[in-house]
Amino acid sequence: MVRLYGAKGRDLPDHRPMVPVADRLRPVIAAFLGGEPPISFRFWDGSTLGASHANAAIVLKSPRALTRLMYAPGELGFVRGYVGDDLDIEGDIFEVLALRDMLEARTIDTDLRLNLRAGLRLLRATLGLGALASPPPAPPEEIRLNGRLHSKHRDAAAISHHYDVGNDFYRLVLGKTMTYSCAYFERSDMSLDEAQTAKYDLVCRKLGLEPGMRLLDVGCGWGGMALHAVRNYGVSAVGITLSREQASFAAQQVTESGVEHLIDIRHQDYRDVDDGPFDAISSIGMFEHVGLVQLGEYFAVLERLLAPRGRLLNHAISRRSGQPGFGSRSFVTRYVFPDGELQEVGGVVSAMQKLGLEARDVESLREHYARTLRSWVRNLESNWAEAVELVGLGRAKVWRLYMAGSALGFEASRINVHQVLGVKPDGQGHSGMPTTRSAWTKAQSTPVDGYA
Repeated sequence: MVRLYGAKGRDLPDHRPMVPVADRLRPVIAAFLGGEPPISFRFWDGSTLGASHANAAIVLKSPRALTRLMYAPGELGFVRGYVGDDLDIEGDIFEVLALRDMLEARTIDTDLRLNLRAGLRLLRATLGLGALASPPPAPPEEIRLNGRLHSKHRDAAAISHHYDVGNDFYRLVLGKTMTYSCAYFERSDMSLDEAQTAKYDLVCRKLGLEPGMRLLDVGCGWGGMALHAVRNYGVSAVGITLSREQASFAAQQVTESGVEHLIDIRHQDYRDVDDGPFDAISSIGMFEHVGLVQLGEYFAVLERLLAPRGRLLNHAISRRSGQPGFGSRSFVTRYVFPDGELQEVGGVVSAMQKLGLEARDVESLREHYARTLRSWVRNLESNWAEAVELVGLGRAKVWRLYMAGSALGFEASRINVHQVLGVKPDGQGHSGMPTTRSAWTKAQSTPVDGYA
């Protein structure tokens, strides 16, 4: 509120007409987007701008949303406003996040630096609206970890932040399979659950699993891969995870399935596994937590645990060559995957081969992950009230924003996901690999006798 003061300091009525917030912010938004936005903006005074019949809207609930943007321009300020409920996204979140591409087209830096013209206009509007206050505290969902990067203690804390938010919440998002990685849509009409099962089957076939083999599943999640391999391929399995909630859930699933004599679920770091050899190792959606400085140790440990002619399947999100990693002030680092790092697939292949693992197959599932993420967003939005009750509004918003943004990233090829298959040749150089890929191009539809 603007106040005028008389000679003795008494308040005087301000007869100047109130300017709608939309009018004050119109030139700011135009400077960023190059004109009228394709979505709607609504402000705390009820004023609006943009496309009135759009399928999506950004709602600024209070001047504090502007305050956050002034102190943390770009992505981090927007996220803090959204997670802290100073602003909201209504309707189609994908249309809102597509504005990122418009910003790139306007050559505004995506590393969150505002250009001078837009920055000055934002400052002027913020001052005019009385929003240039002290910086609000970050929402409690934001995290910064302590200790040596990728030490066992710090890695455990990072995993707990992301995964130990409640198994009931994950079930709402992931569906019945409780599988938190890219699905494999072999047919266009597949459901999410069917596609997740197809992904497990693809991994099993690439690993050449047969009855009597021993499998290590690194980052086993809620136990889906181990259970599928035991039921359908007759192997025994060890599953390890740094998430206590995942380990507890997976162990319960194993017991309920009556295969506890075949599956050992452990709350354990991969660096502490010492009971090899294993005939095959799967690592699905865990590699993103390893870190560049640990790349050599990661593959050295897995190579040591593999039996001669054993295979390793590394399934992980990857970045484009030359693309920088997550910045320390990025949404992903502060809210989603603290210490998470994406590797370039060529570097992954080189790292494997340097440690004695021969790369035999590389496959991109980029489009599959985009579809998977859109399915997860639908699940979350369809169960929004229950999700908020389980984990709170801020955490639910983090997940909605993260999954929708990731889907667009895969669709635009800003990120990718690759399955890299390696093998450990024996002392004579024999790999035991089939001569063609046909061994893993046909699905196995029936369980192994005695393991149904």
